[in-house]
Amino acid sequence: MTTSDFVLNDSESDVDSDEELQEAFAKGLLKPGINEEIEKVEKRHVNNIADLKAKLKEFELKLPWVETLDLVTSVAPMAPDVALQIQQTAQRRKNLQENTKSKQLYDPASDPVLNEFKRENLIHRQAQAAVLDGIKRLKELNIPTRRPDDYFAEMAKTDEHMQKVRKNLMAKQAAQSRVEKVRQLREQKKIAKRVQIDTKLKQAADKKHMLEQLKRVRKGKSTDLDFLDDKKGKGNKGKDAMKVNKRRAMKDQKFGFGGKKKGSKLNTRESSSQMDGFNSSAKKKPFNIKSKQFKPNNKKKNQRPGKSKRKGGKR
Repeated sequence: MTTSDFVLNDSESDVDSDEELQEAFAKGLLKPGINEEIEKVEKRHVNNIADLKAKLKEFELKLPWVETLDLVTSVAPMAPDVALQIQQTAQRRKNLQENTKSKQLYDPASDPVLNEFKRENLIHRQAQAAVLDGIKRLKELNIPTRRPDDYFAEMAKTDEHMQKVRKNLMAKQAAQSRVEKVRQLREQKKIAKRVQIDTKLKQAADKKHMLEQLKRVRKGKSTDLDFLDDKKGKGNKGKDAMKVNKRRAMKDQKFGFGGKKKGSKLNTRESSSQMDGFNSSAKKKPFNIKSKQFKPNNKKKNQRPGKSKRKGGKR
């Protein structure tokens, strides 16, 4: 026998026992005390207001208002811009819902988005009214609501921890500024590229227009050449607008305007054939070895010779 047989036998025995019990109950063979019927008792919720108030007075603390700061106020008036924003939101939601395929009628009271916005606004106005009333009552009691300028409180964090926080904030700020600079540079590059493209397109359009005018003149369809004068005038205007650098002008006047300098003094065929200013009969000046200069010969021919060179003189 298998386990499934045991399970089937157990289920059959349960069914048989239930049937036997039902037959015995129907015949009245079952004695009272073995099976008892449970009576259903309805639970009653009692709202005893007097006892609740008495219990509340037992543990209620009678403290001054400064210790509790409990306030019961009305809602503050709604700001005009908030009311306008609510109207715009309702109109936008209405247009969005009516333009759908279902085309359902819009009911502002059943709109969850608009109701959530109104609920948040109501909580804000309630808190605003409570703050205004509370500050007024605190001032009447001469209780300061702001810290003095020379107030020093003990920090919950250590100085080392705050320095780490400060360094982290500074690093984030530097990274953010770096990203902002990179973004600005990209924008500037895009603008410069756009301006360059626009300039090239304008130049191409002007060139095309000028070529068309020239083509018309060549074909004899037009005799107007004013567009050439306009172009020359524009070029001259640009040259005249350039400022003259005085320092550059002085250097050009002193050293020249650039160009080739090396080999400028070499002889050419024309320079070598020119004999102007050349006197072949001119005597060469004597050269003084000591001073390395040409020294003119001022000695007279009839000058008396020295004693050593006289006739019969002794050396």
